[in-house]
Amino acid sequence: MSEKLGNRHIPAEIKVKKTEKRLDIAFEDGARFSLPAELLRVESPSAEVQGHSPDQKQLVAGRQHVAIIGAEPVGNYAVKLVFDDLHDSGIYTWDYLYWLGENQQQVWADYLAALDAAGKSRDPALNPPEPPKHSCGSGCG
Repeated sequence: MSEKLGNRHIPAEIKVKKTEKRLDIAFEDGARFSLPAELLRVESPSAEVQGHSPDQKQLVAGRQHVAIIGAEPVGNYAVKLVFDDLHDSGIYTWDYLYWLGENQQQVWADYLAALDAAGKSRDPALNPPEPPKHSCGSGCG
């Protein structure tokens, strides 16, 4: 995972394609990737999604129709994407975007398999609601 966090790859061009719900990125080495908003959202590098260790990663379901509504530069090493579900805490380094581009078929296949194993769906209408969380602690009844 450490190769996803460095600064080895420099983008030459980045375009948010709102209508197509994609991020197109071209790198100085000639690599070009078109990354779907849904993939970027469910694989957000935020702690909310990734947790603080690999075993804490959260499965994000129901984002089939998610769109990118904004992109803000973060220094000269990353971009912060804002999605229409209001998720905005992921900082996407250039190397992470490059890694996602190179590996998107496998990452996508793994995501679909995880959804299936959890009985969840990409379609927001097909995901059962989460059970209510009680604030009264373990002694409520």
